[in-house]
Amino acid sequence: MNKQPDLFPPLSGVQRFSARLADNGLTLTRGQATTLQLNTGLLCDLCCRHCHLEAGPERSELMGRKTMEQIIAHVRRVHYQTIDITGGAPELVPDLPYLIEQLSPLTERLMLRTNLTALSRPDKRELIELFKQHKVVLVASFPATNAGQFDAQRGKGVLDSAVTMLRQLNDAGFGMPDSDLQLDLVANPSGAFLPSDQQQTEKKFKRDLARKWGVEFNQLYIFANMPLGRFLHWLHQTDNLHNYMAKLADGFNPSTLEGLMCRNQLSVDWNGYLYDCDFNLAANVPLSGPVTHISDLNDHPERGMAVAVGEHCYACTAGSGFT
Repeated sequence: MNKQPDLFPPLSGVQRFSARLADNGLTLTRGQATTLQLNTGLLCDLCCRHCHLEAGPERSELMGRKTMEQIIAHVRRVHYQTIDITGGAPELVPDLPYLIEQLSPLTERLMLRTNLTALSRPDKRELIELFKQHKVVLVASFPATNAGQFDAQRGKGVLDSAVTMLRQLNDAGFGMPDSDLQLDLVANPSGAFLPSDQQQTEKKFKRDLARKWGVEFNQLYIFANMPLGRFLHWLHQTDNLHNYMAKLADGFNPSTLEGLMCRNQLSVDWNGYLYDCDFNLAANVPLSGPVTHISDLNDHPERGMAVAVGEHCYACTAGSGFT
């Protein structure tokens, strides 16, 4: 079983994730790949404190047309129920419209993860009509309904821009009752603690967004912050690493393994290289096996292949898990 580079020092009382699996007689292996996740690059207009990829305005990694064509050729050979486009900010990728137009007929569900602010740029407004035309499911990052918590995680003044864009998406039909245009939100805790109950938090978000800003959406997903990238640096700098990892390890839930996204997802980076998930991409742990690039993959990854694991996997297996 592959392991990530050792990003974590030995932590007193916190067992290595691979050892935790072994001691419980558990294995983490791939099932049927139903989702293809495409990371289109690390360029982003924000520098969010919790970003596991350390995306930001100074990053130059971007998916080009050649990699897009290799991915499209693969999807024409191998079917995926869902294709999930992420970043960075995918809206900043010049050839994103081409990618969406080509992939839309090849899958039942085309998703795009947006930070909302990149979509608000004047030169990107036409993307909303493109998303509407192809019924792209939008998954928007919206970490809190409290302005102080929101801006502490994403930057001063970002909340206003995000709310403005949510209203525009509602005006276009996304997230509205009786509309087939889906708008989901994703939230992360603002610090080194575990997320609250998802159902209760969704009710609060729906109530707060409707009352404060007249905004509607379909579903909320709330996940633990991943101890990688910029958030991992913050944990080190604030001496929160040990306590946070102990919380994650104490919350380890073996029943989450069956539904983890790494079991049925394949992640592809901006150069076409393969990973079990976007978190392993951030940890620089590639897919195990002889095939490492999308252009050489002629079928889904083999069922039963070991999923590469590291200490960050505790964040996906704590509480209700990251499915």
